[in-house]
Amino acid sequence: MAELEKRAHQADPTNRARLRWRARRGLLENDIILTRFLDAHEAELTDEEVDAFTRLLDLSDNALMDLVLARKEPEGEIDLPHVHALLARLRQA
Repeated sequence: MAELEKRAHQADPTNRARLRWRARRGLLENDIILTRFLDAHEAELTDEEVDAFTRLLDLSDNALMDLVLARKEPEGEIDLPHVHALLARLRQA
């Protein structure tokens, strides 16, 4: 079952393209970090990680940058274990 979940996002080229498009940000630093992360890890992202990535993409550029640079930690609706786990990976990128 886990293997099926791992492929669900990867098997749909439309979902992959949509995620990449949303990763393009107005703030150049975010754009570079997110695009490089996807270049290196997109093929291995699980659906849970895609969900975490999508939740982060819903944030404003400044709020996202604060999280990526560890100036702040997730609060409210994004204070979820899988968001914290993905942020840890983004911070290492």
